[in-house]
Amino acid sequence: RNNLKCGVCGEHGGDPASVEFFYNTGLNYVSCSPFRVPVARLAAAQAAIKAERNK
Repeated sequence: RNNLKCGVCGEHGGDPASVEFFYNTGLNYVSCSPFRVPVARLAAAQAAIKAERNK
């Protein structure tokens, strides 16, 4: 479906290496515990920058 969103929930969603993998595979979101949110956001930003540089 065109409007289907896929993501990951749980502690795995806040792991920086996993966030980069999820970004590269095109997942729409990750969900994690509140204390992992800053790390997950930073990892997502770094993954986006890395992907842009590798174009």
